[in-house]
Amino acid sequence: MSQRDPCVIVERRGALLIVSLNRPEAKNAVDGATAAQLNAAMDLLDEDDNLFAGILTGNGGNFCTGGDLKAAARGERLSTDDRGLFGLFGRPPRKPLIAAVEGYAVGGGLEICLACDLIVASSAARMGLPEVRHSVIALGGGLFRLPRRIPYHLAMELVLSGEIRDAAFFQQHGLLNRLVEPGTALQEAVALAEGLLVNAPLALAASKAVIQRSADWTDEEAWQLQAPIAARVLKSEDRREGLAAFAEKRKPQWKGR
Repeated sequence: MSQRDPCVIVERRGALLIVSLNRPEAKNAVDGATAAQLNAAMDLLDEDDNLFAGILTGNGGNFCTGGDLKAAARGERLSTDDRGLFGLFGRPPRKPLIAAVEGYAVGGGLEICLACDLIVASSAARMGLPEVRHSVIALGGGLFRLPRRIPYHLAMELVLSGEIRDAAFFQQHGLLNRLVEPGTALQEAVALAEGLLVNAPLALAASKAVIQRSADWTDEEAWQLQAPIAARVLKSEDRREGLAAFAEKRKPQWKGR
């Protein structure tokens, strides 16, 4: 890869944004430039009304092997002020984001998956949080997001052992949405995304927000706190379009506003 090649490649496919980590020579380890470019890609996804969902993947046969330790040793900052570590972990996009995983997704690579809403992985993928083997701690969300997604004792074993497991293990325990043939993760993620895109984009984002935020809500709080999130959807152009399309028995034309 030349010095001019981007660390993150962004491709639009209609209402879908495909974001590819592009440091194959480093197994897509994240350096300072990658974090900044990933942050910018997530901003684009959030801010463009014509984009309804995103896919995050890696070029060159691997998803991501975490932070680039050589870059960190050079003093590069692997985070941004806006979205935190990797330009993602502290504030993932408000719109649905799908991870398409081939090869290794370890350390910060697995934490990228955990920052996504859906995960499609190749059966040849390898995943885990090996930080403790290097006297490091998984500070990209893995220590609190992983035990929310799989049983506590399994998450604890993975973290404390640092073992890297195959994707079938994570499928068995509910972390993956799709387990697919090697080389087809992106293709399957696109198909999954296209199934989402028939739905209203503001409703998708609002539903995601309620699910994410409600983990700490009581039932009484939930009735109150979901209302302002839903209000934008219920007052939107897309809401009126959805009702009109239903009445007219046609496919709705969503505008994301």
